[in-house]
Amino acid sequence: MIMMSFGSWACSKPGFDADQVPDPVLDLAVSADGPETVVLAGGCFWCTEAVFEQLDGVADVVSGYAGGDQKTADYRAVSSGMTDHAEVIRVTYDPLRISFGQVLKVFFTVAHDPTQLNRQGPDAGRQYRSAIFCQTQEQKKVAQAYIRQLDETNLLGGPIVTVIEDLGHFYPAEAYHQDFVRLNPDHPYVRQQALPKIQKVRHWFAKQLKNKPRP
Repeated sequence: MIMMSFGSWACSKPGFDADQVPDPVLDLAVSADGPETVVLAGGCFWCTEAVFEQLDGVADVVSGYAGGDQKTADYRAVSSGMTDHAEVIRVTYDPLRISFGQVLKVFFTVAHDPTQLNRQGPDAGRQYRSAIFCQTQEQKKVAQAYIRQLDETNLLGGPIVTVIEDLGHFYPAEAYHQDFVRLNPDHPYVRQQALPKIQKVRHWFAKQLKNKPRP
């Protein structure tokens, strides 16, 4: 991510209300077998990590890299744009409290702009692509169906360019990237790019927050 202040680049979505965005018609079956994980790429992992950390049912969010080899799974190499990696987050969630489909809804409406090809805000390059790294065929079917469903609404201001990729390996990012927004709330990039997304998820998904606002 670019360490500069770009007020005009602050990520924003087209003019629609969260109530207009449909829930996924197709979702994964609810299972009591334990926590599930999904790996998502939506630009700077600082921002996407901070969004999902707000949600009830999300037990853990880890920033990292996916889509490339272990030998180049480090920030310097990935930032060069010369690897196949994307900046990603691995979301661990309780499917009894938040479904895979609801995780995707937050991903498509708040966490990033899925109509932007290989960029988010001031960050450009394939390492910032919009992608869902699926671990099962069931995840893939739900993700593909929801993309078609959202495209049919025309709510997002353009066609969704999110790609569905098989998850080979997830590589955790360096320690200083973890919980970056929480630990660095006054960083210029955080103020410009991440905090507006946190405000939006806390407004749009108020009933699904870990710390729900009082009535």
